[in-house]
Amino acid sequence: MRDDLEQTFRDLRPYAFAIAYRMLGSVSEAEDVVQDAFLRLGQANDREIASPKAYVATVTTRLAIDALRSAKARRESYVGPWLPEPLLEGEADTVGATTETADSLSMAFLVVLETLTPLERAVFLLHDVFSFEYYEIATVVDKSATNCRQIASRARRRVHDDKPRFAPSREQHDRLAERFFAACQGMDMNGLVELLAGDAVLYGDGGSKGTGINRPIYGRDNVVKMLGAWFRQAARLGIRVESVRVNGQPGAKFLDLQGRLINVISLDIVEGTIQAVRSVINPDKLGHLAPLSPMGLRSSHSGDGE
Repeated sequence: MRDDLEQTFRDLRPYAFAIAYRMLGSVSEAEDVVQDAFLRLGQANDREIASPKAYVATVTTRLAIDALRSAKARRESYVGPWLPEPLLEGEADTVGATTETADSLSMAFLVVLETLTPLERAVFLLHDVFSFEYYEIATVVDKSATNCRQIASRARRRVHDDKPRFAPSREQHDRLAERFFAACQGMDMNGLVELLAGDAVLYGDGGSKGTGINRPIYGRDNVVKMLGAWFRQAARLGIRVESVRVNGQPGAKFLDLQGRLINVISLDIVEGTIQAVRSVINPDKLGHLAPLSPMGLRSSHSGDGE
């Protein structure tokens, strides 16, 4: 097996990353976990590994549980709303293709998973997303199969109470997103009102470094006002908007005059209306996507760069 370690890494890395990213909601932390998991695979005794895939899944999950426990305190003291690190089309397609439930990549779903304990999150994901049997999960998390079934049931109730319900048609989503961004760029406020749900909400994740709003904006009228301010500023600064899928959902990336990334926006579309707008401008969460613009930094003089 050791002679084929590089091939094993190529074959199993997307699978391991799919687990780690859903567990952590962080690209950088997931990559660290995956790297550590394969390092341990390379150091393991070949005779102890009946299945490299099972071994990698087990170690990745255990490391992700530990990493999530460490991250909990940081996220509780996070400045403003916390959102996952976004994946754009190529990355999300690769991660989503490893399972039949690519919607488990959506930002809304990952935010809901934050309400679970690390153990609940692991058991729920392994069973409901990655199709592990309870006896298999038991060996991963060192619990009995019966206990794992109970943990999954408890987590499932909590998740499904808040789970976003997206319409199945990608084409309808994309058309609605096109209308949304066209209305924003054209300052068509009446058009925006028609597209947004009455209880729409706007989240801006800037952390301590980006210029994100430090609280959610609730209600269609308030969201329209904030979007109007953002896009007036974008037009004044020559910011370019490019449509892109973000974590499998419709969205866009915002680029400065030099083509550097400022922020990424994703849309939650439910029953033909936009329920939530999520903007990530924290530079710590965007560095894996492209060179970053200083316009999104809290220390810049560009104002509210989202």
